[in-house]
Amino acid sequence: MKLVRDKIPDMIMKKEKSVQMRVADSAEYDLFLIKKLKEEVEEFIDDRNIEEMADIEEVLRCYAEQKGIDWSQVEALRQKKSEEKGSFKKRIIIEMVEDEKKSD
Repeated sequence: MKLVRDKIPDMIMKKEKSVQMRVADSAEYDLFLIKKLKEEVEEFIDDRNIEEMADIEEVLRCYAEQKGIDWSQVEALRQKKSEEKGSFKKRIIIEMVEDEKKSD
């Protein structure tokens, strides 16, 4: 049992195969979207290609819509965080953080 793109059942039936399917309720849809996101991220980690990146974004956009979040809100928050904290473009890796020792 897995969440599939909307046109997949039609594509299967065009190959003269039968498909048993149903529509998820709202709570189940949430769970299946999260499961699908994990699946797509794992595929991206393995393949690291643009197609997997697009799949991840599609799942995230569907999840946002399911939660009543306009994608422009996500983008606005991304931009705000980038302005306040920066991006990851400078490739900074923190290896250690230590408390400064105060001398008496």
